Amino acid sequence: MFRFAKAAANMSGQAARQVRHVSTVPESFHAKYGTGLMVGGAVFCTAVWTYVVTQTGITWNLSPVGKVMPKPWRQQEEE
Repeated sequence: MFRFAKAAANMSGQAARQVRHVSTVPESFHAKYGTGLMVGGAVFCTAVWTYVVTQTGITWNLSPVGKVMPKPWRQQEEE
């Protein structure tokens, strides 16, 4: 088991070094498109959830507090 753990740690270290040193994405990608992608994603998510909440007719299982009354206790018969 020790050999496996050591090999796994070595592989993850190599992968991390490779990702750090060799990147296929230019450095300016996030500076150019990051804000637009975040805003677009937020708008899309808000639009989809607005549609789901208002148009699909899903029952959302809201809290039954105040709507459901407990059954009255039965009095035990005295002998």
